[in-house]
Amino acid sequence: MPGVLYGKGHARAISVPERDLRTAMTGPSGLHAILDVVLEGQTTVHPSILAEYQQDPVRGKISHIDLREVRLDQPIQASVVVQLIGEAVGAKAGGVVSLVSRELQVEALPMDVPEHIDVDVTAMDIGDILRLEDIAVPEGITLLDDPHETVIVTVAMSRGFAELEEAEAAAAAEAEALEEGEEPEEGAEEGDEAGEASEASPDEEE
Repeated sequence: MPGVLYGKGHARAISVPERDLRTAMTGPSGLHAILDVVLEGQTTVHPSILAEYQQDPVRGKISHIDLREVRLDQPIQASVVVQLIGEAVGAKAGGVVSLVSRELQVEALPMDVPEHIDVDVTAMDIGDILRLEDIAVPEGITLLDDPHETVIVTVAMSRGFAELEEAEAAAAAEAEALEEGEEPEEGAEEGDEAGEASEASPDEEE
């Protein structure tokens, strides 16, 4: 698999066995794994991370990679995916859980960058909004996004459930209106009957 190894002030064309790369990337650290790159004919180890990769749109295979050398004692910035944990209370009540921010920008030492950030949504009810400032991350990791403005998860009432509630409310209101309207109608009928009787009485007297 062709690629480029970027270092401080240099860029080297490299070729990596696909199986070796896939094995390294499917470990506990995932795409944030630290790769020990040794160039052919050398013994020096170049700690690197996967900076970017290109994927064949048809076959799905990785066609090109960019690796970036890192120093293990200096923090780096990386994008980390958000992983939701638990079933929200609002989801059980008919709400819909929406993951608004699928990735977060973090800064940490290369070995401390997590594969994903877990976010527990168990206690979220319909109408709740979880922002970046509400989540906790492991020690040594700094979140770079705006903690007040960055929305992670929302729980909203589903459209179908909302329409059902509106329909039920409308039906109840209509039934209440009919019940209130029946009484005066019955009174009006009684009044009409009384009027008819009074009008008929002179004829009967004749």
